[in-house]
Amino acid sequence: MQHKLQVEAIQHGSVIDHIPVQQGVKIIRFFNLTQTDEKITIGLNLATHTGQQKDLIKVENTFISDEQANQLALFAPRATINQIKNFKVVHKFQVQLPDSFIGVLACPNSNCISHHEPVDTRFYVKKKSTLKLKCHYCEKTFDHSFFRELD
Repeated sequence: MQHKLQVEAIQHGSVIDHIPVQQGVKIIRFFNLTQTDEKITIGLNLATHTGQQKDLIKVENTFISDEQANQLALFAPRATINQIKNFKVVHKFQVQLPDSFIGVLACPNSNCISHHEPVDTRFYVKKKSTLKLKCHYCEKTFDHSFFRELD
């Protein structure tokens, strides 16, 4: 049986793999990846070797920082980042959910002081298995599906 690549290889850059289905487009928007001149390959609903599906993003000539990788955990807590040089993986790591997020998300509570004062939002990770975040200012806890990214 002959196998072929579903997504073209890149020479230099980053591959974000093992993204849950329907999260790839959110990650593209969150990191403003459409605002670059670099080649971006997006694979949606790709089959895995286990018969599941996943999304995948390849960005040429761009390397994902540790901070960005941690922010990725909001959307894809089991994602892996492959850094590619000369078509070879030179570094591979799994995203890690940080203890807090600062200046990344807007608080869903419209009465929160973070909407009315010039402060960076701050959320603490309260529960990792089903991702719940607690606002530093209003002290309310939210499921991650209630959040929107800051503009």
